Amino acid sequence: MRKLLNSLYITDETVWLALDGENIVCKGEEGEKFRMPFVNIEEIFCFSYLGCSPALMGKCADLGIALNFISPQGEFLARIQGKTRGNILLRKAQFEQFADPPILLAQNTVAAKVYNTLFLIKRSLRDYPQIDEGGEVTKCIEYLKNEIARIYDTEDRDSLMGIEGNCAKEYFEIFDKLILAQKDDFYLIKRTKRPPLDKVNAMLSYLYTIMTSSYTSALESVGLDSCYGFYHALRSGRSSLACDLVEETRAVIERLVLTLINLKKVNAKDFEVQESGAVFLTRDGKKKVLTAWQEKRRSTILHPFLKEKIPFGLLPYVQSSLLAKYIRGELTEYPCFLQK
Repeated sequence: MRKLLNSLYITDETVWLALDGENIVCKGEEGEKFRMPFVNIEEIFCFSYLGCSPALMGKCADLGIALNFISPQGEFLARIQGKTRGNILLRKAQFEQFADPPILLAQNTVAAKVYNTLFLIKRSLRDYPQIDEGGEVTKCIEYLKNEIARIYDTEDRDSLMGIEGNCAKEYFEIFDKLILAQKDDFYLIKRTKRPPLDKVNAMLSYLYTIMTSSYTSALESVGLDSCYGFYHALRSGRSSLACDLVEETRAVIERLVLTLINLKKVNAKDFEVQESGAVFLTRDGKKKVLTAWQEKRRSTILHPFLKEKIPFGLLPYVQSSLLAKYIRGELTEYPCFLQK
């Protein structure tokens, strides 16, 4: 099994990265902030417009270290990946299969997303029965259960997206009930993005972006084209296949956001509200969220298909590898990630 390596997050907007021998050097106006060897680094996330030197970009490309540029507000800008791994025959098979992908692939993906959402809601209800005081949570659970059955009665991708959208709407309508602390500061009326309009949406969008970037890197590392997916529409500049696979793990991110709020690991001071109404994490807020995310990546899970314990941070690589095996014909079905 592949070893879980570290991710480097640069959240200070006043610094930039440079290369010095075999080290990554972080510099600011007052000089060097820190330096770090390339050993055990697999990804760099740079939340600064100052970016990094061309020499460092070239070194990262040579070493296969993904370099992600994300705006201070959490919007994905660009990435440097380096040489494509794997062989052309795998990508050729991917293009051929996904030109007219089997509907079962998309059905399983949507079903896995809804199933993992159900897992989150049921766990919250078990731990905190009071959240169902008006019966809305139980009603949502029943709705999602029924929709999972409908997913496999649908042979059309557009109809499938309609079911997914309706499930998401029902889920986010009761999401606010899962927030148990700091109710005056943290609430979710509806899902908003580009820009997020409340603190909960700000954290969700921030972590979704990071997770999608990790899946993009993982897919490229096993030799797949991250832009050519089987469910999300192809669009220039979008990693459609990464977006497909992220659907399975959205509930994990949502649970982490709930944990940060309910355990009061973030507070209202960790966010800034712009004149437009957009809400973004402050520098300190980003540090808190990224620290929790790194802890989550290091946590161990039992993979439902492999029946092996793996660090959660390896899940993008494991799922990408399983998808590659499916495309090569080594598996009859792609095994989506299901929480247990």
